[in-house]
Amino acid sequence: MVKPRFYPLLLLFIGAIAAAYYWSQPAVPEQADYYPAGRDINPFTLTDEDAQPFTPANLTGHWSFLFIGYTYCPDVCPTTLADLRSVYPALKKIAPTSQVVFISADPQRDDSARLKSYTAFFEPEFKAATAPHSALFPLVRNLGLVYSIVEGDRKDYLIDHSASIVLINPEGKLVATFRPKVAPGEVPHVDMQTMVADFARIVRLAGE
Repeated sequence: MVKPRFYPLLLLFIGAIAAAYYWSQPAVPEQADYYPAGRDINPFTLTDEDAQPFTPANLTGHWSFLFIGYTYCPDVCPTTLADLRSVYPALKKIAPTSQVVFISADPQRDDSARLKSYTAFFEPEFKAATAPHSALFPLVRNLGLVYSIVEGDRKDYLIDHSASIVLINPEGKLVATFRPKVAPGEVPHVDMQTMVADFARIVRLAGE
């Protein structure tokens, strides 16, 4: 039996061990919706900017940042892609296998050539892909994102779509969603510095 006079020392010792364990653990993401076990993504087949199939195999082995939009988008898409370009070197420094994938929700107008030209304007290494809505919509929903065509009978129709960015781990599982800041009169956008910081935490938690 531990004598009463040893209680303070014992508690101090236990507290020191607990503190050391706490500080040795990687910090969890602060802003991202984080899914530690990862969420499965159903099989899919898109067509990329080189007119080649884009399937889950293109995500395996990479940390993939997926963003949905379309090339005729007047605000959210160019803003988000420009933001991603600005932090792309930081993402690659954290994990050299990082890639950015722009998924077009406008297969009628966004063919492979247009997608390649559009994403290359921001960063030649950015990937892009699309597919008929019958294949695209289930994937977008599976990723927890949404889109809808506004006034589709017009030639210059717009598409409402999520401004979130999702993160797929090298095993091809959805592990995080970075949601945009929304302020009156401003274009919704994901805070890039926060995303980079959370990405670093997620990579550490993955043991890489």
